[in-house]
Amino acid sequence: MALHLTVDPDAPEPPYEQIRARIAERARSGALPVGYKLPTVRGFAEELGLAANTVAKAYRALEADGVVETRGRNGTFVAAPGDTAERETAAAARAYAERAHRLGADRAAALAAVTDALRAVYGD
Repeated sequence: MALHLTVDPDAPEPPYEQIRARIAERARSGALPVGYKLPTVRGFAEELGLAANTVAKAYRALEADGVVETRGRNGTFVAAPGDTAERETAAAARAYAERAHRLGADRAAALAAVTDALRAVYGD
């Protein structure tokens, strides 16, 4: 299975974000199975007509999100879903709650800010 993506140079999102979002969506939907080996950074950049640093930035973001894992010189692979994403989400929520508390926000204000942020990102 080949990874066919296109990058729209006129899109409002930068190319690395387009790559990140499309790979993440395919991995989460199962279109890219766990263990699928992604193309090399250089090879994929060449295929897309982009700088290698652009693809590398997308791969780093995907790894930080737990969507892929890099196995040294063996390459980059689609990771098993769940564990990393859940752990990172819980850590981000905890960090937000601690920061809101330090800033003096009460529970209702902190929850309202989260609700507004979720609505802005996920839509309503």
